[in-house]
Amino acid sequence: MNGQQRRRNFLRSLGAVPLVGAGTAMAQAAAETPGTGAVVLPSYARRQDYESLKQSSYDRTGGNADRWQIGPGATQTVFESKGPGIITHIWFTIAAKSPDHLKEIVIRIYWDGHDKPSVEVPVGDLFGLNLNEYYLYQSAFMNCACVKALNCYLAMPFRKSARITATNEGKIQVDAFYSNIDYQRVESLPADALYFHAQYRQAVPNAAETYSSKQELNPDGKNNYVFFEAEGRGQMMGVAWGVIQNSEFWMGEGDEMIFIDDKNHPKINGTGTEDYLLGAWDFGGRDTAKPFDYLYSGAPFMQLPERAGGRYCVYRWHADNPVTFRKYIKHTIEHGHANDRHDCFYSTAYWYQTEPFTDFPKLPDVADRIPRPIIP
Repeated sequence: MNGQQRRRNFLRSLGAVPLVGAGTAMAQAAAETPGTGAVVLPSYARRQDYESLKQSSYDRTGGNADRWQIGPGATQTVFESKGPGIITHIWFTIAAKSPDHLKEIVIRIYWDGHDKPSVEVPVGDLFGLNLNEYYLYQSAFMNCACVKALNCYLAMPFRKSARITATNEGKIQVDAFYSNIDYQRVESLPADALYFHAQYRQAVPNAAETYSSKQELNPDGKNNYVFFEAEGRGQMMGVAWGVIQNSEFWMGEGDEMIFIDDKNHPKINGTGTEDYLLGAWDFGGRDTAKPFDYLYSGAPFMQLPERAGGRYCVYRWHADNPVTFRKYIKHTIEHGHANDRHDCFYSTAYWYQTEPFTDFPKLPDVADRIPRPIIP
């Protein structure tokens, strides 16, 4: 076999490798068509048409005072842009004398010029620090990095405009609020692009149900804790919440119940709090509980598990299967089996929907947001 014949046989054995010249158009089509065996490049290695931008708290004078001071009762705009665009990453870090600044500073996000926010959450709760203290953890969309660096990677598209504010509802000045917000300016958004929402709620404490017999039943979820409730069309991305135990033993026998397009009957029913959080068996029990923080679920913070005064911070992301709704959604969970516990819950819910704003219930007062046990 001569050299030319060996070369032809070698190329024939590769099969999918296109030849130069007449095969160039075929090679280009193969590269753009999935399933042909062609190399598929990640998006960051392909040409992008957006404009990369950032807004930050940098010192406008050219100095090194790269932060904002926010006085008591004052509001600082930390981001403002005309659309269309997409916020891709938010980073905050804060230096404040108040030990409660994670609950006192409220982040609000407004889309397309509306005066009602689509996000209204204390800054700690927005980033999964629901019990007013810092701890390090990593998830797919939120983290608290070393040290006290708050990061969010949830995409936030907007068509006409976006505005993000930080309001100090405390009585002490915030000495340094640092901000870096990365975003993209684009020519247009897809027609099915949805607006990001996040809402804070709490029950201090939940009202425990009492039963006259040993049989405790909760078929309809009427008195469950409510993470959020919304009208419209969209999908729920996840929740994060903190629990303070007001009595002994495992706090997590509650099942999640999600009402979808039907206000009377839950469409999704789970089997227990630790199951919803993709853990198992009380996370290890009273004396051997093990914190964990994975991409889509975690219980990264635990103190005195299964004891009165015990504290948990947990989260669950639904990125594998965002929970869709066409008209209505209410995401709930029992507090104890059949709502038989009176623990304190502090939560943030995250979702997307077609409407750029939502009518939120009034945010609880600052003093009521500070986590404290309520033990009889």
